[in-house]
Amino acid sequence: MQTIALLAALLVLLMAGLLLAGHRRREQEQREHLRALREREQRLRLSLWASNELYWQYDLERHELESTQIEPGRSDDLNLSINLDTDHQIHPDDLPLVIKRLQQYLRGDAPMFLSEHRIRDEQGEWQWMRARGRAVARNDAGRITRIAGTARNVTFGREQERERRIAAEVMHDMAEAVVVVDDAFQFVTVNPAFTRISGYEAPDVVGKDAGILNSEQHDSAFYEQSRLTISQQGHWTGEMWQKRKDGNEYLCAMQVHAIQEPVTQRRMFVVVASDITDRRRIEQELRYLANYDTLTNLPNRTLLAERLSRAIVRARRQGTCVALLFLDLDRFKDINDTLGHATGDRMLRMAAQRLQQATGASHTVARIGGDEFTVLLEDLAHGDEAELCAQRVIDAFDEPFLLDDRQEIVVTPSIGISLYPEHAQVPTDLLKHADTAMYQAKAAGRHTFMRYTEAMDSHTRRRAGLLTALRRVEERDELRLLYQPQMSLADGGIHRVEALLRWDSIEHGEVMPAQFIPLAEESGMIVAIGEWVLREACNTLADWHRAGFHDMTMAVNVSAVQLLRSDLPRTVERILRETGVDARHLEIEITESVLMANAELAAERLQTFRKLGVSIAVDDFGTGYSSLAYLRRLPITTLKIDKAFIDDLGGPNDSEDAAITTTVIAMAHSLGLDVVAEGVETAEQLAFLRQHGCDVVQGYWLARPLQADVCMQFVRDWPERYASIAVETVSTVP
Repeated sequence: MQTIALLAALLVLLMAGLLLAGHRRREQEQREHLRALREREQRLRLSLWASNELYWQYDLERHELESTQIEPGRSDDLNLSINLDTDHQIHPDDLPLVIKRLQQYLRGDAPMFLSEHRIRDEQGEWQWMRARGRAVARNDAGRITRIAGTARNVTFGREQERERRIAAEVMHDMAEAVVVVDDAFQFVTVNPAFTRISGYEAPDVVGKDAGILNSEQHDSAFYEQSRLTISQQGHWTGEMWQKRKDGNEYLCAMQVHAIQEPVTQRRMFVVVASDITDRRRIEQELRYLANYDTLTNLPNRTLLAERLSRAIVRARRQGTCVALLFLDLDRFKDINDTLGHATGDRMLRMAAQRLQQATGASHTVARIGGDEFTVLLEDLAHGDEAELCAQRVIDAFDEPFLLDDRQEIVVTPSIGISLYPEHAQVPTDLLKHADTAMYQAKAAGRHTFMRYTEAMDSHTRRRAGLLTALRRVEERDELRLLYQPQMSLADGGIHRVEALLRWDSIEHGEVMPAQFIPLAEESGMIVAIGEWVLREACNTLADWHRAGFHDMTMAVNVSAVQLLRSDLPRTVERILRETGVDARHLEIEITESVLMANAELAAERLQTFRKLGVSIAVDDFGTGYSSLAYLRRLPITTLKIDKAFIDDLGGPNDSEDAAITTTVIAMAHSLGLDVVAEGVETAEQLAFLRQHGCDVVQGYWLARPLQADVCMQFVRDWPERYASIAVETVSTVP
């Protein structure tokens, strides 16, 4: 019994020991399990903390989302925050794609669930989350009932990526070259615009020194100083010449700024460069156009004003004189109108060159418009130097311009001179006074120069008043013709008269032709006035013919504008037809200077007159630059010797004029031309001309210009008067 009891006790003890051991083992296992759970939880905390992610589980049957993440706002411990969300809000725009990705995973079409979408946070803001997960539970049928995984808030990274992509696109699409170089100025990256501008592809330059772009337009010191400034200051802005891959050079506008490389914090430099070669060329062209005349390449009015201002400042400081010459080409408009603007432009270029040669390289020659030029003379001791320069210009233009082997054109200048400080203190007044003096030079007969005086201002005002009144001469009936007889030395008869225009103005009284004819020519009114003169003269001649003076011829002066800028031959033909005058009784008088200004066109027009039967006289012969040999080529019938050569004939100082006059008479006769001497006022002059074979005389010795009826009576009475005059002349003149 005892044995059995002992065995039972031992068995109980054994069972108790086994139970105790099992309990202790279970406790140990539980402790190990808890420790493992705590380690796994700690690892989860560390993982979630380090990755800044959250752990999530989604129950597909209950539609519950459980998320576990490090509790925000705790820096001393990594406590987990577990949330159960039954109302998981996904952005409406993203929800269709999330469902699609989930369905793809559930069908087995994707190895995992992967989605990037927006969810609403506790503050109601939308946050971008990148979630990934796999199945962690299935039902008996093998269908997935739970998915677990991690998710990360990628809102900030997404914004950074978005900005990076935008920056990359901007850099890619920029018209400017964008280059990144390291602190050793070696290429790190370039954009397509750099390739387009420089010709270098990225592989051509990356890792190489930026000096491969250096141009020979700058010396090495320029590039070294630029790099030093960039390195020391971290930025640089300026312009720099660069060389393309093909060797051509281009001008760049550059901006350089230092940056820190995000990973290594190494300093780099971003260079933004624009090719401004074309822009600079355009700017230079615009600057040139703003300051220079494109036809002659001379400074224009703008640059003249600038240089004139500086010249006055220097002269004021140095106590010297400044002169301004204002030059206008006489009758230049006729060249444009008759030969065309191309020839006119060519003439202006030749005139500009001749003007520069005459004045010298040290002075400013400018074209201020049309056929007007100026010459700026600086550092003059006195104003007489300006007149010497003006005379050199006059002399330089005496030589004809050669357009081609057959055509020569004479263009003369009229020049006005104004001086600082004598005449004006500011550029505008100096230019105005020189302009005024130039008009006075024109009024004085052209082809000369005049220095400004205060009295010229009154002349300028009178000129403006005359021009205004001249526009109304026909409607006011202020024009009239006088007639001056011409006597034949062969028989003493009067068979010719010259029609002379006069203007009796209501405001200005009697205005001399030398004053108003140039105004009429400049304003273009001479065409209408000239037609009036032709018609009036032919009407008078027709009256005389009806009165019995059948052999009378009428000489009418024609201006350059009429001859070269109007259809004068047709006008003459029409007036002859309307008045009934025979063309052989009309003589057109043209000055020598008009013929020489445009000889080819003048010759063409004169041939038309001769075909009509109209005679042609060259007026004021000897004052121009033609020769009798040249006149042989023109269909002229008469030469009129200018009064300047007649004045001293028969006097004590007539040797030179006498030689010229006798030579002209002899050569004219050899060409079959009649010779008329103008301005004969004395019996001595008459005797000289008769002795040397002059054909016709005209002047105060015979008669002053007369009214039409008075002239007709004078001609009627002339035979009787001439008889007594001839006897008296023979008795008094040896």
